Amino acid sequence: MSLPNKSHGRKSISASVTPRDLMGQDERLAHVWTADIITLFPDSFPGVLGQSLTGRALTEGKWALSITDLRLFGDGKHKNVDDTPAGGGAGMVLRADVVGKAIDHVLRLQKMKKPLIFLSPRGQVFNQNMANEWIQGAGVILLAGRFEGVDQRVIDHYGIQEVSLGDFVMSGGEIAAQAMIDACVRLLPGVLGNAASIEQESHQHGLLEHPQYTRPNEWNGRTIPDVLFSGNHQKIDEWRRSESEELTKTRRPDLWSAFKPR
Repeated sequence: MSLPNKSHGRKSISASVTPRDLMGQDERLAHVWTADIITLFPDSFPGVLGQSLTGRALTEGKWALSITDLRLFGDGKHKNVDDTPAGGGAGMVLRADVVGKAIDHVLRLQKMKKPLIFLSPRGQVFNQNMANEWIQGAGVILLAGRFEGVDQRVIDHYGIQEVSLGDFVMSGGEIAAQAMIDACVRLLPGVLGNAASIEQESHQHGLLEHPQYTRPNEWNGRTIPDVLFSGNHQKIDEWRRSESEELTKTRRPDLWSAFKPR
């Protein structure tokens, strides 16, 4: 299959949303953690990923973003990508032949194996453990769903893992993809200024994070807990641990049940 001269291939390490030629890949990006996105809306990226810490890390080449425009693989003059559900029903379904060609194209570009993920409300719910697993490899390939989803034969043929952002339905997978990528990128070496921040965050060790305070010491009659001014790091750690456990117990009994046996 011959591709058009212009397409949404590997992004520059800058935070620009300007598409690059598929073959114009920077050799500097060959060995960095890369998020490959297959989407009908390539201009959605980098989106918020081009801002703040993730945006700076993208510019500095600490991670890379590769966007594949699914529409380029569409069928016929109008580049159709979907059709009505077999057996009837509302909405449209992304076609297996179209999505399959896009996936094959992305897989051919890979130098190392990556998890292949379909962003779907019926998938396993994304969590911190998943983010930690994904950053251990070369990156991740995310298929952003639209309409009523993708033909099941694609999922079965490629052994795609379905992952959800949560128990709700969105118009497409692009926002979910950005959220998951952000969760991964901030774990990469050198992205956060203080690596210790990661260790103290919610979910990193199975608990929600303890409350945080900063100046002014008093605000609207509310003061910062005295223990945080004690200078006794053991007592501060114990207070933070106790607060984390209490918050988790109260707000997320599911997490607390999983944590308790440790």
